[in-house]
Amino acid sequence: MPFSDALILGIVQGLTEFLPVSSTGHLILAREYLGLPLSGGLAYDAILHLATAAAVLIYFRKDFLALAKTLLGYASGSVPVPENSRLFLALLIGTVPAVALGLLFEDTIENAFRSPVLVAYALIAGSAIFLAAEHVLSIRTKHGFIIYGKTAPSWKNALVIGLFQAIALIPGMSRSGMTISGGLFTGFSREEATRFAFLLSFPVILGAGGLKLFELLSTPEEGAVFVILTGAIAAFVAGIAAIHALLLFVRRYSLIPFVVYRLLLAAVVFIFLS
Repeated sequence: MPFSDALILGIVQGLTEFLPVSSTGHLILAREYLGLPLSGGLAYDAILHLATAAAVLIYFRKDFLALAKTLLGYASGSVPVPENSRLFLALLIGTVPAVALGLLFEDTIENAFRSPVLVAYALIAGSAIFLAAEHVLSIRTKHGFIIYGKTAPSWKNALVIGLFQAIALIPGMSRSGMTISGGLFTGFSREEATRFAFLLSFPVILGAGGLKLFELLSTPEEGAVFVILTGAIAAFVAGIAAIHALLLFVRRYSLIPFVVYRLLLAAVVFIFLS
């Protein structure tokens, strides 16, 4: 892979993994635009996923340190901080749907949903879910019914949010967008839904990268180390920037600008790539 293509794909992965626009969908479209094969590149895909997982870990290092202390508390028999314990349970339950469906339908998803046109349809479908979630939030806000402040959801709501994250296995839906929408549907404020979405993304992104890395070790690919590391660094830096930017953005604005972007992108795909 040329250096410039590796850099572009790294930046695309880092930005779109966390913005509600779909990283998988954008990588498919970027590969199509650059003339790269949609299949293959296992080493590069694994490193990009691990780089974006590292971005989440570093940005939310205080939260993950608190969760690690909670886990150690369980192991040692001490009583963890209730809020941290609740967050740990919510993240654990919320991760289950995406992991289960990913393991069951990985091959189907990898082979059946790689078309740019299908990505465009998913961009539209995801936009409809965003709009519905924003509508629910506006009603809750109007009547003062925001349930959660800086706390974790109940296990039932965490499961619902996890199911929304599982929908994002379809390229074009967006993991962050679906998880944020699930948070809005279950009563989170927009900012806290986004924060929880990022925390919830860590196990899935790490797992996806780890799985690809395991497959890579089983069937080694040749690749230039410098090119792969360039993409990884680009994905990490872009990921940190995207996380910070979106958290600032949702404090003041809705997801509507992303809906507009997604619909425009879908139109471009239908016009030029269908």
